[in-house]
Amino acid sequence: MKTDYDYIICGGGISGLLLSVKLSQDFSESNKSILIIDPDFPKTKNDRTLCFWDNKNTVWDGIITCKWDNVFFNSDDFNKTLDLGSLTYKMLSSSEFYNYSNSIIKNNKNIEVLNSNVLNFTDNKKYCNVKTSNNTFTCSKVFNSIIDWDEVKAQTKYPLLIQHFEGWVIKTDNESFNPEKATFMDFSINQDQLTQFMYILPFSKNEALVEYTLFSKRLLESNKYEAAINKYLNSLNINQYKIISKESGKIPMTCFPFFNKNSENILNIGSAGGWSKPSTGYTFKNIDKQTTRIVEFLKSHRSFDKFISKDRFWFYDLIFLDVLFYKNHLGKKLFSDMFKKNNSKTIFRFLDNKSNFIEEFKIMLSFSKTIFLSAVLKRLFNVF
Repeated sequence: MKTDYDYIICGGGISGLLLSVKLSQDFSESNKSILIIDPDFPKTKNDRTLCFWDNKNTVWDGIITCKWDNVFFNSDDFNKTLDLGSLTYKMLSSSEFYNYSNSIIKNNKNIEVLNSNVLNFTDNKKYCNVKTSNNTFTCSKVFNSIIDWDEVKAQTKYPLLIQHFEGWVIKTDNESFNPEKATFMDFSINQDQLTQFMYILPFSKNEALVEYTLFSKRLLESNKYEAAINKYLNSLNINQYKIISKESGKIPMTCFPFFNKNSENILNIGSAGGWSKPSTGYTFKNIDKQTTRIVEFLKSHRSFDKFISKDRFWFYDLIFLDVLFYKNHLGKKLFSDMFKKNNSKTIFRFLDNKSNFIEEFKIMLSFSKTIFLSAVLKRLFNVF
C-alpha cells in the first residue's frame, strides 16, 4: 500500500461512504486517489435506520425500504395526522445504503481501504499527515468523520444532549399496524422527567420498526430500553410477535461549533462536523446535501474553514437545546405545542432550515414566551 493520496477519509460511516460515492460519480474528482481508513470496513449489517423527508422522487427511491405520505404525531391531549403535501417520509435501511455505496467504491480503482484506527491527523498547510496504528500517510485533504466525544463533554459553553435509541423490527401474529401512516412521534408514554417518545414505521399490517428514543444527558441501562418497548407494545395490545432484528445508537445533540476545527485542508464531516440537526438528531438528508457541496467546493480551491459557519438556524437550535438541557422534562410540551399550532409545511420547512422569518416567527409564537425569552437573554449576555 502506498502512503501518499489526494484525499484521506477517516471513518467509513454514512458520511464517509457517501462522500466517496459523490467523488466517484464526479467526472473531475473520480480520478483522485482516495484512502478510506476504518477498522470495520466494509460495513454490511443493518445496524441503523436512515429516515428523512424529501420530494416525492429522489435518487434514493430505488433502494428505500418504505415511504409514507402521512405521518402521525401523538401526545396525551393532542394527536394529529400530518399531510406532508409535496414531501414524503422515507426510510432507508443501512444495509441497503452500505450495499449501494460499497459497490460504487469497489468499482473505483482509485479508492483503497485500510482496516485500522486513526490516531491523529495534522494540517501542515502544504500537505496533511494521518497517523494510524499501522503507518503514517500524507495527503492533500483530510475528511474526518470520527467524533471526539470527550472534547464535546469536557466543555460547558454548549450543552450536550444525546439522542439515544433502541428499535425492533417485529412481525405480529395479528394485523396491528396501518401501513399508510408512520407514527412520527408518540409522547403518550410516561416521560419520567425526560424527553422521550416512541415511533412506528410500518411496512405492512403486521410488520414494523418500533423504536424508543430519548433526548437526555445520559444513556440508560440496556435492559431499560427493552422494558420500555415491551411496555409500549403491551399498551397497543400487541402481545404476540417475533423480533426480526434490533438496532441501537446514539447521536450528539449539540451546537458545539465543530466547524471551528476545520482548517485549510481538514474538513470534519457527519456528526463530527456538526451535520446532525442539533434539535432533532436527523442527519442523513444533511449528509446528502453537504457531501454534494463538498464536491463543488473542492473545485473552488478555497480553504475548508470557509465551508460552514453559524447562521440563525444554529442559534434557534442552541436556544432549544439550552431549554431542554436545563429543563429536559419540557420536551414533550415543546414538540406538542409546535405540532398543535402550526401546519406541517411550516414545521418541516423549519426543521429543514428552509423557512423564512415569518414562518419562524409563527413557530416561536407556539412556545412559552417566558421559557424561551429567558434562554435567549442568558445566551446573549453570558455567551456572546
